[in-house]
Amino acid sequence: MPPPTALLDANVLYPAGLRDLLLRLADRYLYAPLWSADIHEEWMRSLLADRPDIPAGALERTRAIMDEHFPGAVVTGYAALAASLDLPDPGDAHVLAAAIEGGASTIVTRNLRHFPSERLAPRR
Repeated sequence: MPPPTALLDANVLYPAGLRDLLLRLADRYLYAPLWSADIHEEWMRSLLADRPDIPAGALERTRAIMDEHFPGAVVTGYAALAASLDLPDPGDAHVLAAAIEGGASTIVTRNLRHFPSERLAPRR
């Protein structure tokens, strides 16, 4: 039986320790991770804004390693769907759209209020 899939939101990829834990769990086949180029852009942009001492190249290397190590993780083709979704924060529509397009069984986020269950239920 294949492991469940989980779309990782930018806010769980931002902290290095949490990102490391989630990727280690995925590396042990406890779940299959998903993310998108937009999610990468979001966590990297936020981290660079908060920590200008971190070289952008280091984050680009982290991104490249993640994408290479988990070749099926990068979700594409969700932009049109994102435009049709209604969430409390429209800026999170790309996250839900990538989860739907990637067939994720869950979204791992630290911001549950942006993904209310009554808005997600019709998508299950």
